Amino acid sequence: MTIGELAKSSGVNAKLIRHYESIGVVPKPGRTDSGYRIYSKTDIQFLKFIKRARGLGFSMKEIKKLIGLWRNKSRASKDVKALALTHVKTLDAKILEMQEMADSLRLLARNCHGDARPDCPILSSLENNGEKND
Repeated sequence: MTIGELAKSSGVNAKLIRHYESIGVVPKPGRTDSGYRIYSKTDIQFLKFIKRARGLGFSMKEIKKLIGLWRNKSRASKDVKALALTHVKTLDAKILEMQEMADSLRLLARNCHGDARPDCPILSSLENNGEKND
């Protein structure tokens, strides 16, 4: 199949498919005599796997590890689980950081009059790197 057909079947656009090939996440495809890439159903599985892993927030480095584990039929499931749980810790830290950002913005918005006056604690906080003016 062509790259366009692969993109349609996998839900991953052609530009991203080429990028994944260039960084070695997916194997380089075969080529026709005229130089066109040719793909198989296995390539659809690869791309759907990557798309799902990206949807779960895994980095490309982690995805490369996951693909290696996926392809290695003698893998230990504990290695996959360890990678997933490490990723969960990273997500938990990001969630906490984002919650703190949202809390800060809520507080700033609560203290902003939101009227025609020019003074605004939101802008003041950004200007002063979050430090209070005394």
